Amino acid sequence: MIDPTQGILILVVVVLTVIIVVLGIQVYFILREFRKTIHKANKVLDDTGNITESVSGPISSLSSLAGGLRAGVSIAKLFKNKKKLLKRLTEDE
Repeated sequence: MIDPTQGILILVVVVLTVIIVVLGIQVYFILREFRKTIHKANKVLDDTGNITESVSGPISSLSSLAGGLRAGVSIAKLFKNKKKLLKRLTEDE
């Protein structure tokens, strides 16, 4: 015959085992959902990177174009000033 202390101990062990198994299953489902969430966040970050690259390309082209225009204007001013300088030099002589 089982002693009452042993019966209570067996009952406690069985209940704790069931609780631990249920908690293990819940942790598995939580980790699975966490993995899906991380996957979605990674996809959003990849899409954001693609959008950023597609926007930065035209902006850098516009920047290069503006730099080229500035250089062209500077060269034009340089030639204009050179003509004025040559005119002054020829007048002085």
